[in-house]
Formats: sequence, C-alpha cells, structure tokens
Amino acid sequence: MAQTTISVVGGRTGEESNRTSVSSARSSVIDSLRGCGLLGIRIDKEILRRKILIPQYLRLAMRRAINSKDVNGGVDSANLLEAEEVGVTPEAPIVVFINSRSGGRHGPELMLRLQHLISEEQVFDLSDVKPNEFVQYGLACLEQLAGLGDVCAKEVREKLRVVVAGGDGTVGWVLVSLGELNKQDRNPIPPVAVIPLGTGNDLSRSFGWGGSFPFAWKSAVKRSLLKASSGPICRLDGWHVSITMPAGEAMKLPHSLKSTGECTLDQDILLGGQLPEKKSCYDGVFYNYFSIGMDAQVAYGFHNLRNEKPNRAKGPVVNKMIYSSYSCTQGWFFTPCASDPGLRGLNNILRIHIKKVNCSEWEQVRVPPNVRSIVALNLHNYASGRNPWGNLRPEYMQKRGFVEANADDGLLEIFGLKHGWHASFVMVELILAKHIAQAASIRFEVRGGQWRRSFMQMDGEPWKQPLDKEYSTFVEIKRVPFQSLMIRGE
Repeated sequence: MAQTTISVVGGRTGEESNRTSVSSARSSVIDSLRGCGLLGIRIDKEILRRKILIPQYLRLAMRRAINSKDVNGGVDSANLLEAEEVGVTPEAPIVVFINSRSGGRHGPELMLRLQHLISEEQVFDLSDVKPNEFVQYGLACLEQLAGLGDVCAKEVREKLRVVVAGGDGTVGWVLVSLGELNKQDRNPIPPVAVIPLGTGNDLSRSFGWGGSFPFAWKSAVKRSLLKASSGPICRLDGWHVSITMPAGEAMKLPHSLKSTGECTLDQDILLGGQLPEKKSCYDGVFYNYFSIGMDAQVAYGFHNLRNEKPNRAKGPVVNKMIYSSYSCTQGWFFTPCASDPGLRGLNNILRIHIKKVNCSEWEQVRVPPNVRSIVALNLHNYASGRNPWGNLRPEYMQKRGFVEANADDGLLEIFGLKHGWHASFVMVELILAKHIAQAASIRFEVRGGQWRRSFMQMDGEPWKQPLDKEYSTFVEIKRVPFQSLMIRGE
C-alpha cells in the first residue's frame, strides 16, 4: 500500500496550508465584492421605506399640483384628515428623478424597481416630469401647505433629499433647476445623490457614487437609497456661461443652453474683437467642464449618431467603442494630408483672458501652439474618471502660482490637448495635460475668418458653433453666486 505523505510547511500540514490559502482567497474575493458594492448587510425594505417614504397625502398633493400645473390644485386636494394621523415624519424623505432612456435596457427596469421600493409618486421619469416643473409646482405645493400650518409638510420640505439616476447631463439639469430656489429665496436647497447611468459619469465618480451602473443593481439600488438618506453633504461650484455672437447665424442649441433676450457683454471688454449691432445671446450652467475644439467635435459626431440611430448606442461599453471610432475619423488622431496641421491649432482663432481670485483686471494668457482642444475643468474627473490636471507637486504649483484644485474653490483649471495621441497618453496618466491657467473668470474670444465653425461642449452636451468671417464670438464664464449641495456616497 502506498504511503501517504503529508508535508509540513511553517508548522502546518500541507492540507491545513491549502485550507488556509482557500480561506484567504475567499476572504480576498469577498472583500473585493464588498468594495464593489456587491456584498453587504441586508437592508430591510420596510425599514428603508419608513426612513424615506413621504406620507401618502403629501405625495398625492405634489403629484396633482405637477400634473395640473397648478399649486392650488395640489393644496386643495390634500387630505388634511390624513395629515392629522401622521405620527412621525420620515427621517430623510427622498424623491428620485430618472432618465429612463439612459443605461441601455436598465433604465426602464430601474424605474420599476425604484417605484417598487419607494412609491410611484416619489419617482419622476424625466421624459414625463421636468425638474423645473417639480420645483415650480411640487415643492411649491409643499411650501404652501407648510405655510398653512401643516407641520408634516414643513418637515418634509426641510429634510427633502434628491436622487438622480442618469448621466452627468441629467444630474446637471436637476442641479440647475434646484438652483432656481436660490434665486427665489426658497430655502433650503435639497442635496443631490447619484445613481450613474451615463457613459462618463464624472459627477458621480467625484462624489463617491461610482463610475458605472452596478452589476448586482437590484440590491445596489437599496444601498444607494440608504446612503442617499444619511450621506454627508458637501458643496459644488456651478459656472455660468454666456455666449454672445452675431445675430442671424443658425445654431442648434443643446439642452444646456437657452436663448436670452439680453446681452450682458460690455463693450469695453471686447478685448480687440468686434461685434455687430445685432447680437444673439445664450446662457447656461455647467458643473464639470466647458471645452472648445476637437474633443467637442468628436462628441458632436457621437451625439448625432446616438440621436439618429439610438439602437446602436445601447450602453456605456458600446458608447465608448463608438466614441473611440469617432476620435479616429474626425481627424483627432490623423490630420488629413490636404489640411495644414498648423492651421488646426486653436491659437489661430482663439484668445483667452482670465481674472484671478480677488482681481478685477482681465489678463491675457497665451494659447499654446498646436493645441487643438481647450478645457476649463471644475472637477478632478474628466472623460470617464481621468485626472488630466494631475496631482501636482507643491514646488511646481508655487512656481506656476497654482493652488490645489477642488470642486468648491471658486476656480477652474484650464488645460490643453494637442492631438489624439497626446490626449491618449494624458488619459492613461503617462503624462499630464498642457497646463495653461487657473481662473476665477474666463473669457474666450473665437475669431472668424480662417474657420467657418468651431465645436464646443459643456458637461457632455456638444454643439456646432458658427463663426462669422467679420466678427468674433465671445464666451464668458463666471461662477454662479451660490453653490449646489451634493451627497457623498462614500
């Protein structure tokens, strides 16, 4: 009979060592899954609902006000007898806005899941209810009931939190709508949490909500709601964009820009450019970035394809593959032989002036040669979690007059990308982007002549900007006077 030999390693038998290795590997996998949000304590649905569920009479009153576009219609329909029966108001009442068209096939499924976990009245599909309608009618209904002495309505309004399920553009849309409360002195402003459904999800990444829709999403949704109900609140700068251009140019506006009848650009700060008497003006707000150049052109091509052939863009992975193909075909990597590469640099058409902190004078900064994309960045995350500005050494920052970049410091980081290869190395963090400046206010002057159009984008919404041969287009960026509130996910 063959003799079985059991070796001893480190005072343990080989069998015990194998068990230890398996146990260690299992623990490592569990820790990894827990870190990805796939494992964790079981969250009881009823306990969660008691924490975030708005009393039924208030939910219905808000919905009626929104559906009828009449605040009084919601107030008059409120069941005050039910209001008297409410014992304890929820600790952290939550409403959810969901872009059901985002996230590929997960959008509609997620909406049903959220309605099941909370209630149908607290989950708003953005294709049916716009966030400004919620502010104008739903919140106003709560405020009016609170003014009539409804203690529950008052507490719900004060404690309210918002969850946005969508991409960066959707989150920005909701933040802009909630920002109207500041202009109308209707405080407090509800803080916002995120369930990432977009392609890049940089706002979501920046505040600890992850960069993609979770794999085990059904259980992850409950954890997201629980985090949203108790997560710490931090501040986020918003940036107002004002575009002044010659009138008469055809321009297809992105959702983030609105036409305005008033032009706020002063004649004494045209900085060498010219504008005709008749001007068109557009306003918008961004929270992550504003860019001019080739990156916006690539984004424009991708968005056109997604709008024309939505079946091709079914999820973040496919979207990124299509995006990469556009980077090659638009000349980002390979400049056509018929075109002079030097003419494609933004320094041929762009002038940049900035104001530094606590300075009232405009200062011109040089546009580096061969730079084909200029980005003004507010967050650390750009292009699906990359940090092109980088974590700079103190001695370098002191030499350049820079300070540490934060989302609430009142500064934008301005950098350049030269071409697709340069951008690729920046995105994999082998090199840093071309640092240009940090600024509290920015003015871009885009001059016509050599180019008939340029491309711009903010927070992932691109557009084609026409350029008049004789006149300039001005883009002025300054900080919104109030800050938005975000909920941290970790």
